[in-house]
This record gives sequence, structure tokens and C-alpha cells, in this order.
Amino acid sequence: MHIKNYMEEVVLSFMKEVIDDIDVCTCPKCAMDMAAIALNNLPPKYIVTEKGELYSRINSLKQQFEVDVILELTKAAGVVRDNPRHE
Repeated sequence: MHIKNYMEEVVLSFMKEVIDDIDVCTCPKCAMDMAAIALNNLPPKYIVTEKGELYSRINSLKQQFEVDVILELTKAAGVVRDNPRHE
């Protein structure tokens, strides 16, 4: 068994949707910067067991949860767009 932050999976699953809607660089460095910024502003959802993962997946279906993730990703995309860390 190992511990993981389920929020990472959720953020990465919404990334493409957000990136497609915003004019932002899609290189791996910018994409990971967006994910890191969003994750720093979202509460972690740590899971260990399969039952914990199932509970988190059910919980993630709540509309507000999705809205929070998309909002933080959108804000992060704006930060990265305005301050890219590459030439």
C-alpha cells in the first residue's frame, strides 16, 4: 500500500479541458506549473485503500468540487500565461 493525493489525479484530468478554453502555452513545463499552482490552492485528498479511492471518486462527483478544481486551474493558467518560465 502507498498513500497518494487523489487531488492530483482530479487536477490532471481537468487540465486539457481548461487548457483548451484558455490561450496558454501547452508545453509540459507550463502544464506542470499550472497543475502545481492549482494543487497548492486546493485541499489535498489523501487516500490509501481502494475503498478510500472509491469514496474520493464518489465525492468528486459533487458539482462544487468540480467547480473548485476548474476555478483553480483557470487561475493557475492565467498566472502561467502571464509569467511563463521559458523563452
